[in-house]
Amino acid sequence: MNNHTHSHDHSHNDNCAPGDLEHHMAIAARVCEQAGERFTALRAHVFELVITADGPIKAYDILDRMRPDVGSPKPPTVYRALDFLSKLGLVHRVEALNAYVACDHTHEGHAAVFFICRTCSSVQERHAAESTLGAPEGFVVQRSVIEHYGQCAACAAAA
Repeated sequence: MNNHTHSHDHSHNDNCAPGDLEHHMAIAARVCEQAGERFTALRAHVFELVITADGPIKAYDILDRMRPDVGSPKPPTVYRALDFLSKLGLVHRVEALNAYVACDHTHEGHAAVFFICRTCSSVQERHAAESTLGAPEGFVVQRSVIEHYGQCAACAAAA
């Protein structure tokens, strides 16, 4: 499988420096603008919580973190924001963990491939060209999720 050079580890997003957060938010605003969509305060807040989470974050954890700032948002509110961010390629849903991770760019023509550590739940992301998915001729891939499970290098070294 051809992996593109872009890769990053989603297990340490809590170390996102203020400048990095501003960078992620600026990219998200630009992606929304280019798509003709609004980057509302609620969507921005959900995106920020995903970015600053310590690894993959579940929708209900986002909801709990929003309560002090936003009051009592309902689960559909968070799910709508996550769906929106996902459709624009700003976040990915890690199916096996039922959780979300942030990404700072779109993936047109690329599939996200996740490597999930069963020991520490870290998630590392790689991108594969859509053509490597082996889709039948004429089949248009609308969404792909490829997840590999195992042990990250740090956990393997510690074992």
